[in-house]
Amino acid sequence: MDAFTGAWFGSNGFRLMPTDAPHEAPASAEVAVAAGSAIWSIAYTWGHPEKGAQEGLLVLGPGEADGTAVALWADSFHQGAGPRPLVGTLAADVVALSYEYAPEWRWEIIVDLTTPASLGLRMDNVVPDSAVPEGARGGAYAAMQFTLRRVARPPVATV
Repeated sequence: MDAFTGAWFGSNGFRLMPTDAPHEAPASAEVAVAAGSAIWSIAYTWGHPEKGAQEGLLVLGPGEADGTAVALWADSFHQGAGPRPLVGTLAADVVALSYEYAPEWRWEIIVDLTTPASLGLRMDNVVPDSAVPEGARGGAYAAMQFTLRRVARPPVATV
């Protein structure tokens, strides 16, 4: 994650329901490392089509076992009272996290670190088969899809 520190700008596609067309709006993120690069934070902003400017924070790091990850997540739109703990996997180029927010309902966050030129952040809502109309299937759909590019920082003036 160290290679991803700094400011990012781009867009976010948001949809509440899987049948909705994504609402595109400007988005940004600031990635930072802390505690000797033991944890990373992604502070992000995005726009909701009716509720306007929103913000979120994902703090993550490796779990106790090799290849695992833990995180704490909060978003001004997605949950009101307090952060949510997530667990998942940590690979060289993808961090996949999730938590169950209701029986059989899950929220997944995928951080794509494939290339330092772009920061991929996707949030999937996983709908159980029991919650969809008869004959339809549940499953994951991208509720939030960030497309972010690095923002060049102006040089710091020295005095």
